[in-house]
Amino acid sequence: MGILKAENIRKQFGENVVLNGFSHEFKEGGVTAILGKSGCGKSTLLNILMGLQSPDEGSVQLPENAKIAAVFQENRLCENLTASANIRLVTGKKIPRETLSKEFGAVGLSGSENKPARTLSGGMKRRVALLRAVLSEYDILFLDEPFKGLDSETKDEVLHYVKEKIRGKTVIFVTHDEGECKFLADEVIRL
Repeated sequence: MGILKAENIRKQFGENVVLNGFSHEFKEGGVTAILGKSGCGKSTLLNILMGLQSPDEGSVQLPENAKIAAVFQENRLCENLTASANIRLVTGKKIPRETLSKEFGAVGLSGSENKPARTLSGGMKRRVALLRAVLSEYDILFLDEPFKGLDSETKDEVLHYVKEKIRGKTVIFVTHDEGECKFLADEVIRL
């Protein structure tokens, strides 16, 4: 059964047609990768699926009251808040402090929980943004180039963490990395 359905999506910017007749039914509990080169419309499609952008033609059907979580290409952290406070913005106090500390450790961020986001490196901010999304309550998780900016060792650690956390969840992620697709995705859509 599909949890999200896109029908005949078309989107263009000026003369540039980035999506032309895209249709797909995303399966509940499946991990779908949208793969393609830079500029082919992957992020635009993700934004349309999330309802942040409107298609020029076509429609998106999302279950009413569906909860979504997302990691965007930008980390979108509150720079003056601590790493933990950024996560608590979406989780509230549902996750005990000790558990949250373990989650930080699982992605190589032990000891960073109480540091202001502005003091973290780009790769550290990326991992905080990922933690915030995967630890939230969601029906569909959208990830736009979620592992960009991570060195290969850290990326491997974070890929394994994310794979475990999203097991059985509905996830749609954008990438240009075939390895990420092979490791995480049940289904790959090439744009």
